[in-house]
Amino acid sequence: KLPHELKYLAVIESHLKTGATSWVGAAGPWQFMPETAKRYGLIVNSERDDRRDFFLSTHAAAKMLEELFSIYQDWLLVIAAYNGGPGRVDEAIRESMSRNFWELQHYLPEESRKHVKKFIATHYVMESGKVVFDFEKNKTPQKNDINRTSGLKSEKIKGKYLSHIIVQELSINKSI
Repeated sequence: KLPHELKYLAVIESHLKTGATSWVGAAGPWQFMPETAKRYGLIVNSERDDRRDFFLSTHAAAKMLEELFSIYQDWLLVIAAYNGGPGRVDEAIRESMSRNFWELQHYLPEESRKHVKKFIATHYVMESGKVVFDFEKNKTPQKNDINRTSGLKSEKIKGKYLSHIIVQELSINKSI
């Protein structure tokens, strides 16, 4: 019953790795926190962690996404709530007096804003088949590779631009 594009959430959450664990303790391909996992029927204890079971955690994520959609009726808000929690989205709605992600995004934590944008970008890359960055090799394609394989063009930019602002807005790792 859910849009098939939501599968890309697991790509940005964990790179589809069942062994992924975040610094706050979220685990598995869908990056469930222990209490959230239990709420959606997953077992998390010292002997078993269903968050790392791809099949079980995917069904739990589907339940969660369906529940969030019943609340927000907007997939971008659902993705923001999946990342930062419904409380943060509810607060952003109240403060902005809007239910439009693009209007309320600046009332959300930066991580949740970027999460939605990463989802949109991942969906675009996965559906278009265009690869701009090879995450496995941590390598940016050369100019000729970009033009030849992805149909993208490089553009010269004139004027004064602060590179740290560009890096921040594009969510680029500064060490690249």
